[in-house]
Amino acid sequence: MVSQIQEKQLTTMGKNIKAFEIEGTFDDCQRLVKTAFLDPNIKEKFNLSSANSINIARLLPQSLYYFYAYGQVKKNLGIDDVIFTVPSGNFGNLTAGLIAGKMGLPVKKYIAAVNSNTVFTEYLQNGVFKPRPARKTLSNAMDVGDPSNFVRIEALFDKNINRIRQHIYSDSATDQETIATIKSIYEQYKYIIDPHGAVGCFVNEKYRKINPGPAHAVVLETAHPAKFADCVEPALNMKIEMPARLAACLNKQKNALKISSDFNTFRAVSYTHLTLPTNRE
Repeated sequence: MVSQIQEKQLTTMGKNIKAFEIEGTFDDCQRLVKTAFLDPNIKEKFNLSSANSINIARLLPQSLYYFYAYGQVKKNLGIDDVIFTVPSGNFGNLTAGLIAGKMGLPVKKYIAAVNSNTVFTEYLQNGVFKPRPARKTLSNAMDVGDPSNFVRIEALFDKNINRIRQHIYSDSATDQETIATIKSIYEQYKYIIDPHGAVGCFVNEKYRKINPGPAHAVVLETAHPAKFADCVEPALNMKIEMPARLAACLNKQKNALKISSDFNTFRAVSYTHLTLPTNRE
């Protein structure tokens, strides 16, 4: 459920980096990683860490650009009321923004923009968090059916859904609405936006129509559109220039081991194919 370029980025790093290609979704991969963290045999053999938003060390530096963006809005526009719209899948980036708010940043509202994977939006609507298998969409980094940072969001507001609703609004965009937004953003601003950012812009406009006012909205963009050329180029009927750092990986040899999403298989394969330095210190 990743694009061709994303797959190449993940599987062509070489050297001592080994990629596992899981037959499943992001949620399956995340489940394997979380289970590995708790498995005593794996913990004995490997020193594990996560680079995604499971790890709080990922969220803390992300919180800083909320402060920077707020400062730029206030400096250049003289506006104190700022809304942050965050394309959301595993909800790490949004959680980082909420942490910024807990540190004192006076954010007027957070908007969690999602695609057709709407478990969080439905939670805000009916008070029930019900994970389900992820649906494949054009904004694939947000194809998450059981966002791990939900528990952190709950904890930040003492599991009080009314307080969560007070701070966060959430809505969704379909693939058709995503494509339409990619087109309209380019027509208005000559800016080529990727599908994730387009979801954010669509939901942001939807919110602003319901809640007009003087507040300034900052929409967080997600990735370079060249990673998603298969949908962006047809939408705009144009060729997107690919950055050299992305183009370089296309000619590299893929090196990945394809396995099932069964944890026992993952553990056995990890023992066989991963090596450690002789000195663990």
